[in-house]
Parts: sequence; structure tokens; C-alpha cells
Amino acid sequence: MNRTLALLNATLVCPVAGVSKGGVLVAGDRIAATGLFEVPEGAERIDCKGKLLAPAIVDLGVFAIDLPAFHAGGIVRVGLMPDQSPVLDNPGLVQRAALIGRPDLWIHPIAAATRGLAGKDLAEMAINREAGARAVGTGANWIADSGVMRKVLAYAGDLGLTVIAHAEDAGVAGAAVATAGETATRMGLPAAPAIAEPLAIARDLMLAEDTGAALHIRQVTTAAGFDLVRAAKRRGVRVTCGITPAHLFLSDIAMSDFRTFARLSPPLRAESDRQAALAAVRDGTIDVLCSGHEPRGPEAKRLPFADSDAGMAGAETLLALALGLVRDELVTIDRLFALLALNPAKVLGVPTGMLTPGAPADVLLLDEHAPWQIESDRLVAKAGNTPFDGLPVQGKVLRLFKGGATLV
Repeated sequence: MNRTLALLNATLVCPVAGVSKGGVLVAGDRIAATGLFEVPEGAERIDCKGKLLAPAIVDLGVFAIDLPAFHAGGIVRVGLMPDQSPVLDNPGLVQRAALIGRPDLWIHPIAAATRGLAGKDLAEMAINREAGARAVGTGANWIADSGVMRKVLAYAGDLGLTVIAHAEDAGVAGAAVATAGETATRMGLPAAPAIAEPLAIARDLMLAEDTGAALHIRQVTTAAGFDLVRAAKRRGVRVTCGITPAHLFLSDIAMSDFRTFARLSPPLRAESDRQAALAAVRDGTIDVLCSGHEPRGPEAKRLPFADSDAGMAGAETLLALALGLVRDELVTIDRLFALLALNPAKVLGVPTGMLTPGAPADVLLLDEHAPWQIESDRLVAKAGNTPFDGLPVQGKVLRLFKGGATLV
């Protein structure tokens, strides 16, 4: 593609270079220049009218490919969880997953760490890496066998792959659908204590420290979990962690009307844990903000709470909800795009997520003040199961570019 595109008169938001005025010059599929530059003759010009120009989002850990929802939310790359049908545990499946979205969406498969995600026999990580896997993961489950998990970390570390782990001790969590506490008791729901998360995190951190491997905990949602990650980072453990907007802005009180849109994994936590999550965003303990996109239709959600499937449609609302962190002065706008783009790209080993010359021209134009209301039946996602149904938000993607090609 030989297109030359000049995006002019913008407010540039770059996690590396900070916030500045100017533009972005795109040549082919790469950023050629930023800031103030001479526009080449024949280049296509777009006046950004002072709006925010930022790296397009890299959504780490989605469970379904949902192109309209991704593009509406400013997402052009996703880390696809191995929990597919069939499981992404062999090179043929990994390679197919890596290619099916291009050119409009780059899918970076997270290959299963164990065969069939059963937590027993290691999958062929080296071959899966050659097929396009950018990381290996435990999926939506925890590997209970510590010996197996140590082998996963050691093998992945030798291959230069990050292990993306789900942190929830299954022996404690059991069949729980809620966090133990007043809300779960009042609703009569099967519940497990929040300690199921830090128990899992503590073990995995110790194994990561022992092996020297890179560990990414896909979602940390408890105060005790954040304390463990914070301390491990101080010791030099190669650990990063993520969270979704649901666990930043909602507590278990959101389940009170039995609405299954609030049935999530991990379950919503106590208000004290939610406040700890906001503090962890502020102090840098949390590295990645992700959507956890898992659209579920009526057949999975129009059931009694305990019988419904966990999951939420989060891709379309991720950016608008995340901008609330900026308005609440928890993070700066450039730091927000580190959480949304640069840091998840680093976990996956993909050189993107910044507005610098030579980087892929994955860019979004954003009106951060544009008001709209989240309505589940008007989302373009495959299903609208969002716990934020009815919430007024601000922030709309005006234009979206993947490798210099216009998507929106």
C-alpha cells in the first residue's frame, strides 16, 4: 500500500512522547513523521480539528472475534484467548487464528499452555510460537498442579513468551458465582471468599520468580492481590497485570437485582477491593486495561443468575469508560493509552502502541467529550451483555486506521 496520509491539526497523545500539538504523516503502513512536518505533494490531508490522535487500542485477552465492536471501540489488534472451540493448542489452529482477521484486524493468538487447557500435559509451545502465537495462557482457568505450572513458566521463559494466567484457586472458588459477602448472602448465591485470587497469585508469583519467566496476570481484582503484585514488582519479578472497567467501576452491589449482565469471571468484588483497584491504577501497579470481551446471547444470560454464563461485551465501551479515569484525575491521557495500547503490545511482544516514526500506522482519532449512552440493545457487538447498560459516557472514535488503511 503506497498511500500517503497527513493527519493534521491534532492533539497528539503518545505513551512515549507525551501530549503535543501537530500531526501524523503516514507513508504506506508506517508512521513517517509526527509533530510539525512538511506535507508531501499529493498526500491526502485530513483536518483533525484539534481532536485527540492516539495509538489504536491493543485489547489483551478477548474471548471472541467481533469486528464491528472492535472497530467501534478503536481496537485494531487483539490478544485472542486460547479458550476457543477447538482450543488453540496446535500450530494449525494458531496459524489460522492469526490470519483470519487481516487486514482489518490483527489477531495475536495466545496459545494454550497445556493440551486442551486441561492443566496436565504441556502444549507444543515452540511450534505454536512459530505458527504465530504471541504468548501462552492458562485460559479462563487456573492450573492447579504447581509442578505443571512451573514447567509452563520455565518452558515459556526459555522461548521468550509471556505466560498469561487466570488467578483463581479452583479449590477455593469451586462452583461459586459471586464473592462471599453481604450481597451474595442476601441473594442466596453460591459464593467463595475473595482470598481465592491472592492464593493463586502468590503461588504463580513465586514460580515466576523462581524460573525468571515473564508472567501476566490477566485480571487482578482484590486488594490482597494488588499488594502481592506490588511487592513482587519491587523484588524485580517480571510480572504485569490487567483489569477490566467492570472491576474498576462496579462492586458486587451491581448484582443486587439478579441481572446476569453482572455475572462475570472473576466475580465482582467488595467496594473496598474496587477502591484498591483504583489506587492500583493510580500508582502504576496495574499495567493493562482490557475489555474482557465475551459477548453472550439471551440463551446464556436469560437464566437464573447462578445458571447463567459469565462474561460481558466490553470492546465497544472500553475506551469511553477508560476516559473516566482521566476525568477523575487517576491517570493522565498519555498514561491511559499506555494502559490501552503500549503495555498490552509489550506483553505480546508487538512493536506498536505509540505515535513514533517507524511504528505501524495504527491510529485513532477521538472526540473525548462526545456524549452517548450505553444501551445494550443498540451495541454493534454480537451480543449486548454489558453491566453498564444505561450509563451515560463520553468519548467516541471518529476515525480509525490500521496500517494506514481507513477502517472507520
